[in-house]
Formats: sequence, structure tokens, C-alpha cells
Amino acid sequence: PRPSPARHDLVLIATGSEVALALEAARRLAARGRRVRVVSMPSWELFERQAEAYRREVLPEGGLRLAVEAGSPLGWHRWVGERGEVVALSGFGASAPAEQLAGHFGLTPDAILARAEGALGRV
Repeated sequence: PRPSPARHDLVLIATGSEVALALEAARRLAARGRRVRVVSMPSWELFERQAEAYRREVLPEGGLRLAVEAGSPLGWHRWVGERGEVVALSGFGASAPAEQLAGHFGLTPDAILARAEGALGRV
């Protein structure tokens, strides 16, 4: 069956190592009764070259989307839409152990979960 916005409360879009973070956040959201889809999008260009029907199937229109990127948020708003959100680096030049930086920038399953719940609460 084709996905529809009604079938998912949220679509998490991630790339690279952030997919694991999105999957863990999705698992926790599902345990709270949320219907979540995780989409691995390693290449915007490749995704854009797919048929429109496929793109709409993967990212149903009207659904809430949240992108997770351990880099710049630039360009992600195209994929999350007006209501969507982007978890990404808000600056650069920080220096600390990787685990501390992940927490600082919100790139942990807990932080993604909180951001997703906040976005879902505003819908």
C-alpha cells in the first residue's frame, strides 16, 4: 500500500551516521504511540532525479517532516517543507569530545526525540 500523510505522524529524514540517530529516535517515538517513518537520503540530487510519484511515496505531501544533519541546515528546508524542521549544526568552531558536541548541537536520539515531540505538539 502507498503511504499517505495519515499513515505517519512524522517523517524523519537523515543521511550518513545520522540515520542511526533518527532510527533510535523513531523507535522511542513509536514506543510512545507515534507513527514514524525514517528516510535515508544520502543524495538530494539522486532523490530529485526519481519519478515524482516515487518522491511523493517516500515523502508524502502534507505530513510533518524533520531532517537530521550533522552539518549545515542549508538546503534541507526544501525537503522538510514549511511546517518541517531541521536539526543541524547552528555554528562551527566548537571544540570538545564528540559526545559533548553531539549533545550541544542536538544530535542525539534524546534531543531529536524532544525536537520531534515539540514539532508534533505544534501541529
